[in-house]
Amino acid sequence: MANIVVNAVGEQCPIPVVKATRALREMTEPGTLEVHVDNEIAVQNLTRMAGGNHLPVRSEKIGEKEFVVTMEVAEPAGETPRQEPELVCVPDSRGDFLVAVDTDVMGRGSDELGRTLMKGFLFAVSQLPRLPKTMLFYNGGARLTTEGSASLEDLKNMEAQGVEILTCGTCLNHYGLTEQLAVGSVTNMYTIVEKLAGAGKVIKP
Repeated sequence: MANIVVNAVGEQCPIPVVKATRALREMTEPGTLEVHVDNEIAVQNLTRMAGGNHLPVRSEKIGEKEFVVTMEVAEPAGETPRQEPELVCVPDSRGDFLVAVDTDVMGRGSDELGRTLMKGFLFAVSQLPRLPKTMLFYNGGARLTTEGSASLEDLKNMEAQGVEILTCGTCLNHYGLTEQLAVGSVTNMYTIVEKLAGAGKVIKP
């Protein structure tokens, strides 16, 4: 298994995509391609490029301006043409809407089914052509941003692409989860109200 690392820190679009495309063409065996960048726009464009080439992709914010985009390559394409870099170079993929999540289950009836539905909902949000600008988690929804959450990877992918993820601090404290926050940052009720009031559209599962 090959593990190729591409350093595109300090590079602006379309250079990270161009470097990643070249690295994919040079891969001669299955493995992973890691691309290190320092801005959300590069993460968005690399994610689109991976999607255009049908490659599983995940992204993670590992520092203030440090991001890693990892693509899983099962069948190296060699010199086979891949999606042209300029087609995925866009300014920003975030829309003017907010997603507010106040529970870790979706709908009423079976909690087991509700948790499955919520996982599916958050994954679907992560696949939207335009991502939310902000995601708020409060009350039972606070559990979704903490260690052990089945949706952590999807949330981290969105955070790496610039989505602001905020979790109610009072809620984390109530459930004893303050030290287990694994994505995004802690917020307060004043900020929650401010974000809701300023959003162009609010979506609730």
